[in-house]
Amino acid sequence: MRLNEHLQIIGKNVILVPYESKHVEKYHQWMKSEELQELTASEPLSLEQEYAMQQSWRNDEDKCTFLILDRQCYEQTTDEIEALVGDTNIFIQSNTEDDPALKRDVGEIEIMIAEPAARGKRYGWEATLLMLLYGVEHLHLRQYIAITKDTNERAMKMFERMKFRETKRTPIFHEVSFGRPVEEDWIAWLKHEVGSHAIKHYPTKDLHSE
Repeated sequence: MRLNEHLQIIGKNVILVPYESKHVEKYHQWMKSEELQELTASEPLSLEQEYAMQQSWRNDEDKCTFLILDRQCYEQTTDEIEALVGDTNIFIQSNTEDDPALKRDVGEIEIMIAEPAARGKRYGWEATLLMLLYGVEHLHLRQYIAITKDTNERAMKMFERMKFRETKRTPIFHEVSFGRPVEEDWIAWLKHEVGSHAIKHYPTKDLHSE
């Protein structure tokens, strides 16, 4: 999505940055993991296909993605690749069945902490909250859904703590779906949980983005 290609979101422990071509090789190495393929319901891609996927995330208006940096690591090294630990995405849907006038009504939220050493540090929690709030304030979403594997207890508990409710189980795909309407009290809760954060200009140098 072009909307966020020049934005970074700076939180307490994480920094969200646009997905650029310089990140692709590390991302490609992550996705060779059978564990991550299972958790994200993904198929392995060639490096060339991964570059094409990065361009899709950059250009398609129904996809918004940020990569997650360990803020402390980045501030110590100033190396985004070294600090890169995962990503968070929103797939945007138009809820045309309910109201044809509504656009970008529903967002499917995803989170992945790919680096094992970065798990258990609440990076996924903070990154997801920042992304949810970004979707409300900048993409004008009115409802969220989340879909996770029924074996991913950590993800299911996280979405429940974020006040999502289970809406469906699909045993054939081993998936559990959660939903969350965007309401004023929930937005206030998001802001409280996120705390101090900033959205700043991101100086893109992505030669493939034009």
